[in-house]
Amino acid sequence: MNAENAAIWGADWAWGLPIIVFTAMIHVLVLSLIKRSSDHAMPFILKHQAWSIGGVTLTITILHGFEAFIWARAFLWLRAVPDNPTAMLYSMNALTAFGHTDVKLERPWTLLGAMEALNGWILFGLSTAYLFALIQAVWSQVHASTSITEQIAELLARYRRTAPSENAD
Repeated sequence: MNAENAAIWGADWAWGLPIIVFTAMIHVLVLSLIKRSSDHAMPFILKHQAWSIGGVTLTITILHGFEAFIWARAFLWLRAVPDNPTAMLYSMNALTAFGHTDVKLERPWTLLGAMEALNGWILFGLSTAYLFALIQAVWSQVHASTSITEQIAELLARYRRTAPSENAD
């Protein structure tokens, strides 16, 4: 690696690492606020599981969009992309590791796009872990009063009610 590439990549790391840390901190903060709200609203969540999990999922999706916006603003400030729509498209593409747009960062900032993709993996991992924990908490409370044998019997009874009759013509 020559000195020019080292300087260019050094700038990417100098910008990318603080943004990764900043967005991860925001993500953990918002997830902790969602958890606190979920803990207080557990009776509602237990009654309306699908709507509640859907609402949390929507909130987390908006959070990911906000974090992509932070990266997009950095790309604009660094003049790595020409305008706002291009910045947001590139940022959402990189954060989600979608990879199907023809938008590219200007040459000195190409590593920064890969760093945003790495950041996306971290953020999506945190989101997945939280959603898994929330669903597990809801399901454990819903089924806490019944044994596994009773749960299986209930599932079989539901299946029998919904299965087509063998004698139906």
